[in-house]
Amino acid sequence: MAERPETVTEKSTAAYIRGLAAQHHVTYVQTQSDLLAQHMTRLADDAVQPDEIECMLFALHRAGHLDRRQLVHLQVKYLREAKP
Repeated sequence: MAERPETVTEKSTAAYIRGLAAQHHVTYVQTQSDLLAQHMTRLADDAVQPDEIECMLFALHRAGHLDRRQLVHLQVKYLREAKP
């Protein structure tokens, strides 16, 4: 029997990321590198402002709870779901 495909909504991925951050007691704190990256993208006329969920992903990665592959996978999944 084939597995039923999982239906994912924006809220489910966002809730998963929030839950993961809460489970590990992780919060986002902006670093000097983050500030530099924001200035560089702004000066390149390509300003990108990560939202709360993306910042949580960065914090989880920095804390060692997600590897780079997992971070990218969850970010892509979240952004695809959040697309209008």
